[in-house]
Amino acid sequence: MTAPYRAGPDHAEEVSATSVGELIGNISNDLSQLFRQEVELAKVEMKQEATKAGKAAGFLGVAAFAGYLATVLLSFALVFALGNVMDLGWAALIVAVIWGIAGAVLFANGRKKLKTVDPVPHRTVDTLKEDAQWLKNPTG
Repeated sequence: MTAPYRAGPDHAEEVSATSVGELIGNISNDLSQLFRQEVELAKVEMKQEATKAGKAAGFLGVAAFAGYLATVLLSFALVFALGNVMDLGWAALIVAVIWGIAGAVLFANGRKKLKTVDPVPHRTVDTLKEDAQWLKNPTG
């Protein structure tokens, strides 16, 4: 690092004594240090965000399990409610068929939506191509 700026006649001599190579070296060192600090900051931020995402995923997992248990118990309740007007075997079959139909409809919709997914990030690819073109010809 160079000495801090000082106004006065001594400063002009100090600046003229600094070579262009030293200035470029100082700038290069400063940029390298800045880049390392930015990477370190990004690592810290990513770790914090990953921790928050992990906690959120845990809550969502427990909520999904609770929803699953509620669905199972409500299904049993429906079987027993239907069992008041028919045999329990038929009531269970009716509930199972209802769940089968719901599962088939959800599967078909999910598969249809999955076919529309394009895993290639087209905007990123285009931007990278533009960057590569600029690097080849920075003046044009």
